[in-house]
Amino acid sequence: MTPSTSTRRASVALVLACAGTFLSFLDATVTNLAVPPIADDFDVSLTTVSWVATAYMIPFAAMLAPAGPLADAVGRARLFLIGVAVFTASSLLIAVAPTLPVLLGARAVQGLAAALLVPASLGLVLAEIPAERRRAAIGMWSAAGALAAAAGPALGGVMVEVLDWRALFCLNLPVGVWVLIAGRKLLTGESRTGRGPDLAGGLLLALCVGSAVYGLTQGPGHGWSSVYVLAASGVTVLSGVATVMRALRHRRPALRLDLFHSRSFAVASGVSLAYGTALFTSMLLGVLFLTDAWNYSALEAGLAMSPAALVTAVVAIGIGRLRIALTPRTTVAAGSVLVAASTAALALLIDTEPHFWTLWLPAGTVMGVGVGMATVGISSAATFSVAPQHFAAGTGMVMAARQVGGGLGITATAVIIAEVSGTGAEPYAAVYWFATAVTLAAAAGGLALRVAAPPLPHPATAADRSPAAARILEGDQR
Repeated sequence: MTPSTSTRRASVALVLACAGTFLSFLDATVTNLAVPPIADDFDVSLTTVSWVATAYMIPFAAMLAPAGPLADAVGRARLFLIGVAVFTASSLLIAVAPTLPVLLGARAVQGLAAALLVPASLGLVLAEIPAERRRAAIGMWSAAGALAAAAGPALGGVMVEVLDWRALFCLNLPVGVWVLIAGRKLLTGESRTGRGPDLAGGLLLALCVGSAVYGLTQGPGHGWSSVYVLAASGVTVLSGVATVMRALRHRRPALRLDLFHSRSFAVASGVSLAYGTALFTSMLLGVLFLTDAWNYSALEAGLAMSPAALVTAVVAIGIGRLRIALTPRTTVAAGSVLVAASTAALALLIDTEPHFWTLWLPAGTVMGVGVGMATVGISSAATFSVAPQHFAAGTGMVMAARQVGGGLGITATAVIIAEVSGTGAEPYAAVYWFATAVTLAAAAGGLALRVAAPPLPHPATAADRSPAAARILEGDQR
């Protein structure tokens, strides 16, 4: 393979990986706005139709960790394209679903597909791109998810009001088909071990995470001592113990405990858990506060949430363009402190009187900068603390930790709002204080990271790369 061919392949891998990640995160953000019209369409309660979100979250969180080593085994490009194909097909099924059970089943398949394609996408990028250009690649990959979060609420609000909730899931179809067509060339010459992870261990791990997420989602509605939560807790403990025991004994475990021999990877996983808790808490609380306390419409709330996510994307890309070497320790700790400062300001100052320009927008801007820095820092710490052949496995485990943290954050938000007495903004302020405390814990964990800064891009000759690839991979300012 010539240098120019290799560079073109890396550029294609980066663009397609960003597109696939954008799809998965866009779908997660727009679906919340579809819940009320779906309830009306199928004539069911909002409690019942909330499973539209839960059916996606459980398999997504459960399969992220085993999907990483599976990508290393069968080929990152191969698993990525399989995930995109299944995601696109399930999106079409959701859009035409005649009944709610069909829709929920398709959502579960869609969550599984997202779990396959997300870690495979970053593993694919890191495998194709030289070490000195990975910092920019991680920034662009992280920014794709942030752009989806920025576009999701506003785009979803517009489409639900102008068209129909089914149109939301049709957004995935043209992008998915394009990724499948353009991505076929990546299958040629990709390396793979050919040794898949332990299937039984993967099922046990999925059962453990799935039952934990199920118990967390059922607690606020049915009570923490209900049979649903107690049964889920028992299954979580038993399957978790069985997963660990099998991981210790199997030659190719689904749960890669050996990666935790790297202190930096272990710390990055813990930071990802805390970061996910704070991030999902803030995202959910923002929509609830804007619609309940400030009486914003769904579209207005989506537009109000978009600037912070847009800033996140700009910062994530900008970090890759910097000509100074920032360590993951610096970006994670500084980013987490900025997020904590913004949530603390909101906890102190919010009330039922809208103050978008003087409070919400400035706090959201600071939060966006912090989230952009922390996201790239955590991804960099995870990938640069494991060997290249384990990129996908490491990415999957760290992202799984973030999703589990997100489940904890969503549950904590519901419990705090229900339990804190007071009127007006007091319950929301209490949740923001919780997010502040968790984010400060993530900042403390960030200070414990000892991963070297990713190498800075170095100049290359025209024979080494095309101008387009240079702009994508090295953050050329032209």
